[in-house]
Amino acid sequence: MVEFTVNGRAVALEGSADKPLLWALREDLGILGPKFGCGVAECGACRVLIDGESVPSCQVFVGDLSGARVVTVEGLAQPDGQLSAVQQAWLDEQVPQCGYCQPGFLIAVTALLSQIPNPSDAQIDEAITNICRCGTYPRIRRAIHRAAATLSAG
Repeated sequence: MVEFTVNGRAVALEGSADKPLLWALREDLGILGPKFGCGVAECGACRVLIDGESVPSCQVFVGDLSGARVVTVEGLAQPDGQLSAVQQAWLDEQVPQCGYCQPGFLIAVTALLSQIPNPSDAQIDEAITNICRCGTYPRIRRAIHRAAATLSAG
């Protein structure tokens, strides 16, 4: 049995230690935000925060999570339901089209802004490698800068 925290809630999972976290979240815990995109850590659709670091959940095994703190897109909002600065910027800039990749982007950007509060465009390009097939990259960049401004003002 592996015990860890997901979105502030303690969980204990039994079963195969080599089960990818993505499938444990979706199948065992009913958390559907992280999406399967490629299975090889290239697209970013399955990204989650593990102890504050953005990682592809398709490449992390449940057996390696003992004591870890996992946050999915569902856990980014405040307990009272208020959206995070990144989530609000995403809405304000009307980023999503199909929305499939957006949970992974929100996680990656949250991690980026925790490390680099006011990233340059070059830093954004280097850190955010997620793929958006709808091509909303200009809106994504504006949303990142908006969220950074909101966080620095607060």
